[in-house]
Amino acid sequence: MSITDLLWRIPSVGMAWRNLGRSRVRTALATLGIIIGVVAIASLGMAGVAIQQQATSNLGGIADEVTIRSGTDSTTDGVTREQVDRIRDVVGDATVIPEKTNSTTLTARDGSESFVSVTGLTRVSALYEVSSGDNPDRLRSGALLTNSTARQLGLEIGDPVEYDGQLYRIRGLIESGGGGFGGGSELVLPLSALRDQNHYDSVTVVASDGDEAQRISDAVETRFNEGNEEILSVTSFASIQENVGSFLDTLNLALLGIGSISLVVASVAILNVMLMSTIERRGEIGVLRAVGIRRGEVLRMILAEAAFLGIIGGFVGALLSLGVGLVAFEVLAGDATLVFGWASLRYLLLGFGFAVVASLLSGLYPAWKAANDPPVEALRS
Repeated sequence: MSITDLLWRIPSVGMAWRNLGRSRVRTALATLGIIIGVVAIASLGMAGVAIQQQATSNLGGIADEVTIRSGTDSTTDGVTREQVDRIRDVVGDATVIPEKTNSTTLTARDGSESFVSVTGLTRVSALYEVSSGDNPDRLRSGALLTNSTARQLGLEIGDPVEYDGQLYRIRGLIESGGGGFGGGSELVLPLSALRDQNHYDSVTVVASDGDEAQRISDAVETRFNEGNEEILSVTSFASIQENVGSFLDTLNLALLGIGSISLVVASVAILNVMLMSTIERRGEIGVLRAVGIRRGEVLRMILAEAAFLGIIGGFVGALLSLGVGLVAFEVLAGDATLVFGWASLRYLLLGFGFAVVASLLSGLYPAWKAANDPPVEALRS
């Protein structure tokens, strides 16, 4: 049984489906407007989700970290060992990683040089990801070097690098940008390599998640900084991620607003199509009323036409938007399958629902006008 046979079981719906086929060009143009509106809403919404996924992924590695440095009111140039012990008491089970920093110039066999930042710490695996080689939980000997610097100097795992007159063999190569916002060229050494520095330049606390990181940040602030004094400067990247998320949510709303304009324009086109259709068929509708068709049946027929335009346009627009979403997630988030998550699929449903509702609203006035047109006046025209 064809769709037309099924629709004709409901007279008003069957007539509506037939009427749309009588002026195919006008119907196609009205449907195209709906398709464009749905694609605008759904695609922009899904692109916003993809951007948010990318930002969350980039910040995910540091959202659970709290960085502590010497504050403006501190009497010491750095974080002392006593302060580190007190920080451990405050944070509980979270990982506390004191760090010392410096800089140096590494020289390759061919004489080429590279300026690198030097970080001395023990708990390497908690902050750095190693692309090749060893990633020790506790760094007691050897060194780690960023991939880009190793390639630039022609160094490999096992080659020696010199710092402060001492040689350290490369145990692993780390991704550029490891260890939070570091990035660039970096040489990671044991804390003992920077023994001449009395205090720590920073302390990184790695929490279980962003909420725990924020709690730790507040607890350290309360413990060390009283009133307007800043003994220790505390930075929680969880708050940065929250601010970025809030901004992206606002951006999504703005994008949806822009996309909605297209659908509003399409609704005006449907209103025009329905009005023209009812004017052209005024005599036909008058005949239907004269032979006993009720106002409600005429009303349902015109509304069904508008609903068909919204359903067809919404469905095609949702399919096209899904294709756009696959490309957007592949380019921005690096994984096209993320488009099938509820965060993005809801925009397909939103676009489709908006299309159907907007079409029905656009058909209300033409339907009311056709249903309430006196049969005698309609036949006379």
